[in-house]
Amino acid sequence: MDKNLSQKNILIVRNDRFGEFLLNIPAIKAVKETFKGSRVILAVDPYVKELAANISCADEVIAWRNGKHSLLEIIKFSNALKEKNIDIAIVMNPSKDTNIAVYLAGIPVRAGYDHKWSFLLTKKMKDLKHLGQKHEVEYNLELVGLVGAETASEKRGQTHQQINIRVGSDPIFPTGLVGSQAGFIVVHPWTSDDVKQWPVERFRELALRIVKETDSDVLIVGGPEELQKSAIFNDLDKRIKNLTGKTTLVELASVLKKSKLLISGDSGPVHLASAVGAPVIALFRNDIPGKGPKRWGPWGEGHIVIEKKSLLDISVDEVVKAAINLVL
Repeated sequence: MDKNLSQKNILIVRNDRFGEFLLNIPAIKAVKETFKGSRVILAVDPYVKELAANISCADEVIAWRNGKHSLLEIIKFSNALKEKNIDIAIVMNPSKDTNIAVYLAGIPVRAGYDHKWSFLLTKKMKDLKHLGQKHEVEYNLELVGLVGAETASEKRGQTHQQINIRVGSDPIFPTGLVGSQAGFIVVHPWTSDDVKQWPVERFRELALRIVKETDSDVLIVGGPEELQKSAIFNDLDKRIKNLTGKTTLVELASVLKKSKLLISGDSGPVHLASAVGAPVIALFRNDIPGKGPKRWGPWGEGHIVIEKKSLLDISVDEVVKAAINLVL
């Protein structure tokens, strides 16, 4: 493909969870750098749309819900894509419904992984992510390479192109939740996959230990789906504040940017913290290659990954010591 052709309209679809989406930012940048003057359109889950709008290399963000769609929804989406005169579509997370939609939209170049009705694509590659041989960022860069996209950092041999989103230099916290308070550590005790879950009771003990041993306030964060089970963190200590279910993704980015540190299991906030420049301590099991830190760990420098074959082998003491090393 002629990289000198400009003024293309390029669709990039990544409509699963926000952490996975954030790890596509270097790939999106690669497309923008390669096809100079082009318009990059992102299709994301509605929950992620506001956050995706804060990526500087995106010109437009549209909603395409993750999950199964009716034929009518697929046709409606494909008709909306037709109106945008898209030249290239890159489907970053394999989806039969998305492959059908970009095909019906008549997009000339359609790239993605070789499964889930991939016969509708014009460029495809085998999906080997489950092997966990590379980081998710590297897999995403490899996929956009199907259309000739590459980054200046790749050319210079830099393996860690930055993931970042725009958050103001003076972040605004959710009204009435944090105010102007500084000097706190954020703890995200939840994961979407039970096999990645460090016991919540240990996160509870961790929060108490952090207050005592680092003289820092602790903010507990999570999504609305964790609100009920987050009650375990209520009324522990006046310096432990439970913000679970009380922040949008953009507000959470603001909180993380102002924090000293995020401590979390394998979850989306790990990648959001990395994107706003906050250091991370991430807790991983490393006995399942496709779910281990080599693929899903925090991207960039200045982070700590504590990994064991069993999460039960990670002690509270070990995490507290790592936190002390980072913030004191």
